[in-house]
Amino acid sequence: MLAYTYIEKGRFALVEKLKPVLVEQTDAIVRVTMSSICSSDLHIKHGSVPRAVPGITVGHEMVGVVEEAGTEVTNVKPGDRVTVNVETFCGECFFCRNGYVNNCTDPNGGWALGCRIDGGQTEYVRVPLANQGLNRIPDGVTDEQALLVGDVLATGFWAARISEITEDDTVLIIGAGPTGICTLLCVMLRNPHLIIVCEKSEERRRFIREHYPDILLTTPEECKDFVLQHTDRGGADRVLEVAGADDTFRLAWECARPNAIVTVVALYDQPQILPLPDMYGKNLTFKTGGVDGCDCSETLRLIEEGKLDTTPLITHRFPLCEIEEAYRVFENKLDGVIKVAIV
Repeated sequence: MLAYTYIEKGRFALVEKLKPVLVEQTDAIVRVTMSSICSSDLHIKHGSVPRAVPGITVGHEMVGVVEEAGTEVTNVKPGDRVTVNVETFCGECFFCRNGYVNNCTDPNGGWALGCRIDGGQTEYVRVPLANQGLNRIPDGVTDEQALLVGDVLATGFWAARISEITEDDTVLIIGAGPTGICTLLCVMLRNPHLIIVCEKSEERRRFIREHYPDILLTTPEECKDFVLQHTDRGGADRVLEVAGADDTFRLAWECARPNAIVTVVALYDQPQILPLPDMYGKNLTFKTGGVDGCDCSETLRLIEEGKLDTTPLITHRFPLCEIEEAYRVFENKLDGVIKVAIV
């Protein structure tokens, strides 16, 4: 089978590999029907994910059909259409029992697929701990509707949940890439008083304007003044930093009101500075880390009910044999791309 593979820093390649087999009876083999490219894949390519293992098949956003399941897999069966969770988790350790599945203590726990073990930009993938890692797609939900459930939508849902958003809040979202838009969709579910999106790209601001016309838009250069003009509390009540650019971490806490929550969703290429003397007295609460992707069944239900729709984000489609071109378009943000589907 064809598999898009991490060869070395700066180089991925489409190579032939053997079809995976069950290793543990908690595994499932999934025939991949659609996958996507994530900015985290680009971080691997550029050497920003030290734990990524050369030789692995990349990709952690995918849906497919269960081809084979181990004897201990009870939640899905062969023939089921499923989403694949970006997180691998046992469901039994201290962290899993408390919903912190990103820090599962199983050897395969956390972000394994497409990072430490073979992922989904291929034809077949082995999913460890499949009872937790796979969710059946409802019959009325298409592959495209479900494609982003396991990663970027899970990230947006988690970010909105841990930000403790109320209907009285002004919420600032920094970044309108795919994860930023998924975060926006999940923040909208919580009906805050006001949502502001800060994005430097005119193309992506236009996308937000066209699809979500009630959202206020600003740029990084104007963001602080814009937020102050739209709230009387000295800043936003909740700030969700999803951009991961050189200066967006500082922008996030500067735009927050005193005693606000700042949720850092972004993955940075470089270390960030936490200038405690500069922010002294703001009494901010920071929340950050890898997504605890344990809400996929709920997001699938919301999609089925018509309350979440990520299909506008899928702007481009490529067959697996053209994945190099898909990466070129996605990495260089060409042709208005938001998300790419590999079919």
